[in-house]
Amino acid sequence: MKRFLLCAVLTVAAFSMDSSARDNFVQIKGSDTMVNLVQSWAEKYMEINPTEFIAVTGGGSGTGISALIGGMCDIAASSREIKNKEIALAAKKGIAPKEYKVALDGLAVIVSPKNTVDKLTMDQLAQIFSGKITNWKDVGGTDAQIVILSREVNSGTHVYFKEHVLRKGDASSKEEFAQTALMLSSSQAIADEVAQNPDAIGYFGMGYVSAKQKPVLVAKDASSPYEAPTLENVTKGIYPISRPLLMYTPGEPKGTVKKFLDFALSPEGQKIVVETDFVPIK
Repeated sequence: MKRFLLCAVLTVAAFSMDSSARDNFVQIKGSDTMVNLVQSWAEKYMEINPTEFIAVTGGGSGTGISALIGGMCDIAASSREIKNKEIALAAKKGIAPKEYKVALDGLAVIVSPKNTVDKLTMDQLAQIFSGKITNWKDVGGTDAQIVILSREVNSGTHVYFKEHVLRKGDASSKEEFAQTALMLSSSQAIADEVAQNPDAIGYFGMGYVSAKQKPVLVAKDASSPYEAPTLENVTKGIYPISRPLLMYTPGEPKGTVKKFLDFALSPEGQKIVVETDFVPIK
């Protein structure tokens, strides 16, 4: 809560700054998966640079990229790659987004600790989230209806899970989430629902996992080993649902924006990546 209040205060303060002070203010919008990481970076950066201000808000990767294209933020945080149509839209406005890979993440598939299911294959996940498997007994659990939880469509996490799990990386696939899936606005909302619903299943960045959720082990197929969403497994590339975490700027970064990105990629910044349960790229 403290971090969100800090960001809100800084956002308000930014609008009252004169132009010279505005050069020391950076607005970052986007991925909810990344928001805690980016806030941690911002707090440490401002300790080191007390005359500079970094404001961080979530809302989803799509929201961040739209804000970048619309000139409403200096950096977009995204848990998916920018789409070709977004690049084209940016180009019409004279913007050439520049991409930075700042961390790695494993998407955890989570259930209640009360759920007896503790491992699933990628194919089983695809069938569950597309609505082809509807009862836990069909994957070794109890006789109960599966409650599907997903991030909403403007989320980079939603897009990544659909493309890499439901559609299995096939660009021609039209597979979609089941119509019964509950589309929730944040990773925290999924965490809270799973914690109190023993029949629910959801997914989010592994940094959100707590003792109130149980991450299931995931295998590429029935003949492959089941792996947990851990730092070591994501680093080695053996956890099947892994992805880069990205930041986009509207062209070559300068001034405070460049300094902040340099900090995020520095040894100190990458240490914060580990402390917030993500995977460093260096």
